[in-house]
Amino acid sequence: MTELDAGRIPAHIGLILDGNGRWAAQRDLPRTAGHAAGEASLFSTIDSARELGVQWLTAYTFSTENWSRSEEEVEFLMFFNEDILLRRRDALNEQNIRIYFAGEMDDPRVPDRNRMRMRETEEMTRHNTGMRVVFAFNYGSRIEMANAARAIALAVAEHTLDPDLIDTETVSQHLYVPEMPDVDLIIRTSGEIRLSNFLLWQAAYAEFVFTDVLWPDFSQDHLVDAIAEYQRRKRRFGTA
Repeated sequence: MTELDAGRIPAHIGLILDGNGRWAAQRDLPRTAGHAAGEASLFSTIDSARELGVQWLTAYTFSTENWSRSEEEVEFLMFFNEDILLRRRDALNEQNIRIYFAGEMDDPRVPDRNRMRMRETEEMTRHNTGMRVVFAFNYGSRIEMANAARAIALAVAEHTLDPDLIDTETVSQHLYVPEMPDVDLIIRTSGEIRLSNFLLWQAAYAEFVFTDVLWPDFSQDHLVDAIAEYQRRKRRFGTA
């Protein structure tokens, strides 16, 4: 396995889990089979990231644009996410992992049972002090920033916020997970080279690694290779 510099592990990794459908199509299986296969990769990656010392990991599990998929696939994803929580959250809790959900949780299209399970899971892990795992569910970064702008405008209108004091930190404090740090590394699988409305604000100075590997085939070795690529780069943050 590739050797990593333990002192330069990215603090926050974002994952765009792409390629489940293509993985299933290659095997003449329904798209839903690809999502089911991707579960093992997700939780293996969470475990590997924790062992490597990653502090935050955000996984893009369902976007605001995914509602346009077939009714069958959307219904599967809704209840598959609930099922995953019920089967996995105890183990994550025992590992001292704190879980967050980022997205439009009040969207009436999200089943009440899903919202209940997400609230339960956040509360269950609230006092954990280990790695933070964020599931970006019904998430879209533009909506996140629009909601932040609306909340800031309301605070100004109610005279609880001086508009002259609004800065980038003000915006960050009005995002879905205010304590989330900027993302250091974003990994996207399946050969697609775009962000797809994921963490646009938080990724201002992120490094990007794109791999042709389909998400269900993503392994610890692929994660290590991506981090190694990150470590080979010089992050300048706008300086010379």
